[in-house]
Amino acid sequence: MPITINLDKVLADREMRSKELAEIVGITEANLSILKSGKAKAVRFSTLEAICKALDCQPGDILEYAIKDT
Repeated sequence: MPITINLDKVLADREMRSKELAEIVGITEANLSILKSGKAKAVRFSTLEAICKALDCQPGDILEYAIKDT
């Protein structure tokens, strides 16, 4: 999939652990792990908004679209 999730990088930049972010956002650590791994099929805008608010970032800091040559 050409969408890359950079959540681990943003978490590291903010010196925040996944467990802490999950608690702030109000989702389970398992669901956050699915999102971080890129296995999520969708993300709610409310969840994305809560993540961006907690990490003081923009959606583009977390989600990246890259076209791969085939």
